[in-house]
Amino acid sequence: MLKYSLKRLLQSLLTLIIVITLVFLLMRLMPEEGYFGDNYEKLDESQREAILTSMGLRDPMHVQLKNFYKSIISGDLGTSITYRPKVPVADIIKTKIPYSLCFGLVAMALSLVFGITLGIAMARSKSKFWDKFGTAYIVIINAVPAAVYYLFIQLYCSNVLKLPILFSPSQPSSWILPAISMSLGSSASYAMWMRRYMVDELNKDYVKLARAKGLKDKKTMRKHVLRNAFVPMSQYLPASLLYTIAGSIYIESLYSIPGMGGLLVDAIQRQDNPLVQALVLIYSSIGIIGLFLGDILMASLDPRIKLDRKGGAR
Repeated sequence: MLKYSLKRLLQSLLTLIIVITLVFLLMRLMPEEGYFGDNYEKLDESQREAILTSMGLRDPMHVQLKNFYKSIISGDLGTSITYRPKVPVADIIKTKIPYSLCFGLVAMALSLVFGITLGIAMARSKSKFWDKFGTAYIVIINAVPAAVYYLFIQLYCSNVLKLPILFSPSQPSSWILPAISMSLGSSASYAMWMRRYMVDELNKDYVKLARAKGLKDKKTMRKHVLRNAFVPMSQYLPASLLYTIAGSIYIESLYSIPGMGGLLVDAIQRQDNPLVQALVLIYSSIGIIGLFLGDILMASLDPRIKLDRKGGAR
């Protein structure tokens, strides 16, 4: 496990460096007008050159890249240029993360509880009510565009349940509809995969043998079937948990939540290079660390998985 962890850690670090370097180079190919915001037309050529030189953008590319990584290592993510001029990028992100994180954690908890519970009920009652109900739920969530049922929940459920239609930090009831909306897609996915993995396990020989030996179904389900069915899903839980920081672009826009969801889009539209670079660094780190922790968690839950063998034997 230690050998595998160190190997994956080095691979993850290399991947992160490649991604950040590519984004850095691509951002340098963007038009220089974006560095001046609304002041571009007000400045003459000499003033623009002076500003670009002071920002280090006239240095050779390898020097810019070296300075960029030095800043990252020291914890300096730069200063916003156009989104919130002269405000440190770290301060902008700090104000956004708490909202996305809180909504994401609540939504993840709801989706795990409801999705896994529904998946178990579907697997234990094949072709019966709960299986048909769960199948209908999964089909509707996956077939209907998310924007449609998000709007339905916001407009109709808020009216029926007398809940706020927009988010307000000082109003606890305004958290309910966004959190439920955010959990629907994941809960359908968890239910679908939990049912599939459980049905696979229930058809295996060890379950048939346990039943033939008179072992109670509840004990077999709890100690063997559920654990084995949950192992493949566990690989994606750390990434899902970390991605709660990123927020949801559509839901945060729909309910006017000041989270991370739309920040990257706004930063790109305003060509705020330091903010874009910082956000890509965060999102890339989240994805890479999530996959790494997922492999470790899966191996911890199932000792049959040998991570030190070539190809990951089981």
